[in-house]
Amino acid sequence: MDHHYKIFKPYGYLSQFIINGKKKNSKKLLGELGDFPEGTMSIGRLDEASEGLLLLTTDGKISYLINSSKIDKEYYAQVDGEITETALEAIKQGVEIGINGKKYITKPCPAFKLNTIPNFPERGKKLRDDRHGPTSWVSIILNEGKFRQVRKMTAAVGFPTLRLVRVRVGDIHLNGLEPGESLPILDIKAELGLNT
Repeated sequence: MDHHYKIFKPYGYLSQFIINGKKKNSKKLLGELGDFPEGTMSIGRLDEASEGLLLLTTDGKISYLINSSKIDKEYYAQVDGEITETALEAIKQGVEIGINGKKYITKPCPAFKLNTIPNFPERGKKLRDDRHGPTSWVSIILNEGKFRQVRKMTAAVGFPTLRLVRVRVGDIHLNGLEPGESLPILDIKAELGLNT
């Protein structure tokens, strides 16, 4: 029987259980956050500086499905400055970013400014404070996952990302999990809103 979990990946952790065949490394790995069954893998990745919802599974087919373009992923990004409607419109239409040294135009996607600051736990590493100027939060929903895509998109429109938190994968939400906390998911297809 396969096992599935949702976890709040904290800042500073890699989305991996093993690096180069070794479990012990100077980097912080997901296995340190719980007692997961042998063969557990993360579904997709959040880079070391990103936080939030990560799904774990022992089922490679589920991993492939969730990583596909059929499943939306929603991110909240705190950006440097008060983001403009012009910048948001550009993100919605698609912006040019670099992927492996080549130019890439991102797919059109929903994006909007959050009117209320999200109530996330304090991050392990402090962000700069208000003396450095205003910041704003945006929601960006993607069904593609290029390397550091959200960060590249906000930078491309002149508003670099300071903090990035994934809040949703399909119909599965972060919903009050604390950093490092995980919960088992009994029926992952039903939770994702997929017909079984």
